Amino acid sequence: MELNMIHNVFDRVAKKQKLLSSRTQELIDQVGWEIEQAKLKMQSSESTTGCTDPKSMLVDLKTKLNEIAPINQLEGLQKELNFGLGKYVKILEKCFNSDISKAHRKVDFDVHIVNQIIVTHFYRHGMFDIGDCFISEANEPEAAAIKSAFLEMHEIVEAIRCRNLEPALSWSSKQSEWLLQNGSSLELKLHQLQFVEILQNRSRNEALTYARTRLAPFAPVHMVTFQKLMACLLWAGKIHHSPYADFMSPSHWERVAEEFMHRFCSLLGQSYQSPLGVTIEAGIQGLPVLLKIESVMAAKKQEWLRMTELPVPVDLGREFHFHSIFICPVLKEQGSDENPPMMIPCGHVLSKQSIVKLSKNSTRAFKCPYCPSEATVAQSKQLYF
Repeated sequence: MELNMIHNVFDRVAKKQKLLSSRTQELIDQVGWEIEQAKLKMQSSESTTGCTDPKSMLVDLKTKLNEIAPINQLEGLQKELNFGLGKYVKILEKCFNSDISKAHRKVDFDVHIVNQIIVTHFYRHGMFDIGDCFISEANEPEAAAIKSAFLEMHEIVEAIRCRNLEPALSWSSKQSEWLLQNGSSLELKLHQLQFVEILQNRSRNEALTYARTRLAPFAPVHMVTFQKLMACLLWAGKIHHSPYADFMSPSHWERVAEEFMHRFCSLLGQSYQSPLGVTIEAGIQGLPVLLKIESVMAAKKQEWLRMTELPVPVDLGREFHFHSIFICPVLKEQGSDENPPMMIPCGHVLSKQSIVKLSKNSTRAFKCPYCPSEATVAQSKQLYF
């Protein structure tokens, strides 16, 4: 990838610069040492004989400095560095076209939605002053409606990082049913951290009382975790030296803070990652390919912006694969809103059109193409990718 090539060239230039700097310092030290030695020799000769011939000593010093040839050495290293810098600049000019507007497709954006996305990005990352300023300058007062929610989120996260779990426990208690419906054990993890803190810093009896009132309801589903926590009671005040020392790891706090933000954003109907951040990162990766497509199509006197799809794929990496694409195994066609994927009782998935064809326009049961099971159109359930 071009970015990797730029990174490698930069590393080579940086190494040459460090080598030049190191060698320059060595030569300066060496020249300084020779001068000091000549100076000491002159002073010693003058104190013992009362007279000295400084000219001959300076000639010897000059001879030694000529043998070291510091200027010649530095010139060679500087030439190598300059060559590397020149190559690096050429690669930057080649990879980063200053006129990125060539890769821009004309799209009618809703300005209000874009402004809301920007404001949400600032609030999501705790930059409330910048978000407020943007709202004022963009005249988007309605975008501030979500500010209070993100303020609450950051206050709770900050409390977690300061080892204060009360705000998070209060929030998780209110959202307990929703968390369970979404398969989250966040509430248990918060109580687990609180229990370990009490056991380590307070008394065993207080920790036992907390376990009976707060942890016991989770025991039927999370018995293994519950048993380990109960065993920690034998190591009150010295869990660090117990078989359960992992409960004291600081990483638990950071992971709980991350999961809390994830669940909080999900409850708000927001994605965990900032849409603006993801869009910019994806654009940075895809821009070089789009610019190359534009240059190739321009050379062929073709307008690629009018094409309905790109002539080559743009690989953005797995971190940007948010939505799967369904290809019907029977018709070999990509799913769409009109032809969505449908799951039949046996668990296999076909497109709606293929099910209609197999069932003779929904008039009879049909056999699954991949197993002996039979199904009807009414038993098929639409899947959402």
